[in-house]
Amino acid sequence: MAKKRKLPKLGLLYLDYVLRFFDRSNFRGWPDKIETVVYHWGNDKDRFIREVKRKKIDVLIGNIPATAYETFREIARALPNVRFVPSLDAQFVNKSKENVTRFCWKYDIPVPKTHIFYDHKEADEFLKNASYPRIIKRSYGPSNYGGYFVHKVDSYEEAKELLRKKKYHPVYTQDFVPMEADVRVMLIGHKPVCAFWRRPPKGHWLTNTSQGGSMDYHNVPVELLEIAVKASKAANAEYFAADIAVGKDGKYRLLECATAFAAFPYIRDWIGQYLMYKFGNGMFKKPYLPMYNWEELGKIDSSLLRTMRYITFGKYIPSGDGEFYSEKTLKISGRELRVRELDERFPMLLTEERKGEEWPSEIWNFQDRLKLPSQKSSLKTPIQKSEDESSDISSKVSEESLFEMLSEKVKGFGKKKAKKLLEHFGKDKLIEILEKEPELLLEFKGIKDKTLQKIKKAWENLKKIHLGEL
Repeated sequence: MAKKRKLPKLGLLYLDYVLRFFDRSNFRGWPDKIETVVYHWGNDKDRFIREVKRKKIDVLIGNIPATAYETFREIARALPNVRFVPSLDAQFVNKSKENVTRFCWKYDIPVPKTHIFYDHKEADEFLKNASYPRIIKRSYGPSNYGGYFVHKVDSYEEAKELLRKKKYHPVYTQDFVPMEADVRVMLIGHKPVCAFWRRPPKGHWLTNTSQGGSMDYHNVPVELLEIAVKASKAANAEYFAADIAVGKDGKYRLLECATAFAAFPYIRDWIGQYLMYKFGNGMFKKPYLPMYNWEELGKIDSSLLRTMRYITFGKYIPSGDGEFYSEKTLKISGRELRVRELDERFPMLLTEERKGEEWPSEIWNFQDRLKLPSQKSSLKTPIQKSEDESSDISSKVSEESLFEMLSEKVKGFGKKKAKKLLEHFGKDKLIEILEKEPELLLEFKGIKDKTLQKIKKAWENLKKIHLGEL
């Protein structure tokens, strides 16, 4: 009887209220039990560490949202014998747009010209003399949520007013680059496995499909894929996604990159297959995912693609009558390219074993180390006034009335979600979010744009009642 090969104990990392990227079905064929551990927010760090140790997990798989990134830096240090996949260094870019920019600066990956200011007086001086139009973004958190946190301003006055309202810190601003489109590239083991164009509607500049943009899978340039591969290798990420702008000047620039991204179930299955190959001690084959497979899969209706699982491809094996298939070509960027040669050009690779921390928080956590000072900046952002207003309304609105608002005045929300939302944020923090940046609620599982608009309307009505305006 063959001796059973020893495998590492796998665990899936989940967080309350956060959509789950993986489940056990993505690791079909793994012979041992796959554990799950859930982080409950709040003061849950010590309990979470104890649970990981108790379950004797060797490899902990899952994405960490921006709001928990620094806590998990501490957790990873407390669990030196546990391998996080992706690593905390690979997930450095998940935390903020600033981190994406600093990552690209280090590895010479092309990005729009960017300025980051923690000193608002310096930001004001820069914006007075900057060229327009230009882009201003909320740095913290990787997602734009349909463009909510990406703004084009046409003058210094517009920039000043935007920052007065939004209170973004740091001030993160980029040169505006006219775009033909952008391309989302998904990679596994540094190999592109899916890529699609997102094109803005006529007369608009945002490419988000939620803003009316269109998408297609055809003729993604090889040179653009190489930029995504370079970023994936630099991040040393087992799976990765990059958004790359195609400028009207013909140049490619990376806009966003992360290990956390939306993906159909079959792509998550492919990632699971890759991780089983990586950690399976020779029990599993490397998955074969041919280049430009997305052009063929893209012909399938998206509603069906969302349900398809365990898609596999036959690999070319040389034979007497197989020469024809080895010469199959695709026309990409006006050139005839052989698929077999493209697969050799973009191999699926194992990530490196790196020691130490590349992005230690003591150095790179600018967001917490350089918080906005309490005094007013030259942008005249009424930070203290806003905080006082939030505190004032918070003292007048009870937790019961906030719960009633969410469960009864927001159609379709319900008591269960209202309770979870209040437990997650607490009354005072939730009111602060509703006052300052309600779009942050889109990070909460189950809240989409339509629901957010209902919450905002209900909150304004509740405020008027408690301020005596109704």
